[in-house]
Amino acid sequence: MSYILVVILAGTISLFLSLYILVKAKDAPGGKSYIRVTFLSSIFTYAYAFELASTSLKEMKFWLGIEYLVMPFIPIFVLFMCMEYVGHKIKTWNYGLFVIPLTTIFMMQTNELHHFYYRTIKVDRSGLFPVLDLEWGPWFYVHAIFLFVCLIISVLILLKEFQKSLFMFRMQILLMVAGLLIPIIANYFYLNDWSNGIDLGPISLSITFMFHGVALLTLQMFNVAPIARESVFESLKEGVIVLNQNRVVVDYNKAVLNVIPTMSSHYIGKPIAEVLVHNPLLTEKLEEEQECDYTNLLESGATHFRINFSEVVNKNGSHVGKIITFVNVTEKVRMEEKLRQLASLDGLTQLFNRTFFMRKSEMIFDDLMLDGGSVSIIMFDIDHFKRVNDTFGHAAGDIVLTNVASIAKENLRVIDFIGRYGGEEFIICMPETSLTEATYRANRIRQMVEESFTIFNEEEILVTSSFGVSNVLMEAGENRYSVQQLIRQADQALYAAKHKGRNCVEVYEANEIFMQT
Repeated sequence: MSYILVVILAGTISLFLSLYILVKAKDAPGGKSYIRVTFLSSIFTYAYAFELASTSLKEMKFWLGIEYLVMPFIPIFVLFMCMEYVGHKIKTWNYGLFVIPLTTIFMMQTNELHHFYYRTIKVDRSGLFPVLDLEWGPWFYVHAIFLFVCLIISVLILLKEFQKSLFMFRMQILLMVAGLLIPIIANYFYLNDWSNGIDLGPISLSITFMFHGVALLTLQMFNVAPIARESVFESLKEGVIVLNQNRVVVDYNKAVLNVIPTMSSHYIGKPIAEVLVHNPLLTEKLEEEQECDYTNLLESGATHFRINFSEVVNKNGSHVGKIITFVNVTEKVRMEEKLRQLASLDGLTQLFNRTFFMRKSEMIFDDLMLDGGSVSIIMFDIDHFKRVNDTFGHAAGDIVLTNVASIAKENLRVIDFIGRYGGEEFIICMPETSLTEATYRANRIRQMVEESFTIFNEEEILVTSSFGVSNVLMEAGENRYSVQQLIRQADQALYAAKHKGRNCVEVYEANEIFMQT
């Protein structure tokens, strides 16, 4: 009686595993075949339990017939499961294997007419409970050989995959191989009559699927299949993460550590959301599954990536996951930034060109209109610059321009910015600066320009400069001032400085504005 309960328990385990995969991973590689083989195994096992509980030959033969309606298909679905698991496509000719189990069913159900499967069927009552005493016919050996061949091929398929798999996959494969060896050993005992007439097949199959169940529950057997491994190469410069159809991490390469430094083998078999629990921005981008850009901010600096998505399809054409690729585009981004910077700079002095200076100044004024504050504009040019070009040549003039631009730039604050307004004329914008401070800064630059000199062809070139300064203090919401207006005022002050004899600083007073307008 206790052995019958063990058989029933084994059938229940097979049924549970079948239902579990049906709910959790039916579309995973090998999942459908696993569902079929465990379900058929449960029917086979329950029928064998009823056979053991029977007392008459008629009842035993009935349940034996039920067993043989499902049992012949089990080795084929085990083989298909292993083939699908490692990514082999089930080809049309493979379905020709069903000829043998179908023939086995026919031979078994019509055995009374020819006795090709069992020569005799009797009841042996010498043990603790009655069991069938079977004398095998020629087709029984065909069926037995077919079963062994299917199981052996399944084992060989898995062992071949073992050679090129990671540690996590190797543990799965070893569990599956160990499970498949059990029915081979059990049937060897049964065929040699070492099991006292008790068929160990139903129990051994359930133990097999218990091994697979361990792989399933602890190592995520079908959620962590090696189906996409060939698509991931450690030599790739791009970071790669492979997810299965349930967004569980299947595999990754070392390059992905540049994107996700915390990635480790510990996360294989776990949802990608768990890996990125501390990175909601990247989590959101990966959930959208749209090609996008991502910037990784680390202590070493910003690294820019282009995220691409591609489907993983097995040889049967079924969608089994997704490959996420992180392409490092940092150099490209830096080059684009450099090109944008070059587009905003004057080629000779490396100051902002007039267009970019105006755009940046207008942004400052937009902020002042919202929050209020002060801003100063300084315009200056090099006195009698035409004489430098006429006397020393344009090459010398270019060097003078560059030196004056460097002197001015070195005397500005971080928030100030300077541009070449045209020819030998320069312009400076100084946010949050009073008129007094701007005037002081202009005088300092004027003095340093006067005290410096440029060497060209072993001759010293001395120049001076004239400055015009304007300033405005705006209240929040005030919009009656513009950057163009302030530039005009600074230009008028510069004109006044030239009129006074050059090499000086003139200020455009606010009250004069109102008087003139």
